[in-house]
Amino acid sequence: MVKKQKAKARDALLGMIKEQQDSQGHVSREAMEHLARSFSLPLGEVYGVATFYTFLSTKSQGRHVIRVCQSMPCHLKDSGQVVDWISQELCLEPGQTTPDGRFTLEVTNCIGACDQAPAMLIDDVVYGGLDPQKVAQILRSMD
Repeated sequence: MVKKQKAKARDALLGMIKEQQDSQGHVSREAMEHLARSFSLPLGEVYGVATFYTFLSTKSQGRHVIRVCQSMPCHLKDSGQVVDWISQELCLEPGQTTPDGRFTLEVTNCIGACDQAPAMLIDDVVYGGLDPQKVAQILRSMD
């Protein structure tokens, strides 16, 4: 019986972590501690789930999260240059957020847009076939 309860808790944990991410923009230590208590799980297990998935974050992020794909098709189409273009345009490096809290830049593995390489995901929108002009235009169009 106890094993079944633990299994149900683990099954529900990711969904609860995603809800926290959606509502707060990140998963805070306090939220992880609360989830650990709620599900009777070790804090380390909750932390492990929250840090395993690249689309989850334990630190505050910008209003718009830019995720540049680094999977093989995008890499072969110079996705590293996309990161450089964004870094130059916004004056930030991967893992950083602009001082005004508008953008966070991250590199990630596959975003499911291999046919549009090089590609990036901003919030929930995929942009592909990127070049410097297109990247600049997209960034300027964001509120």
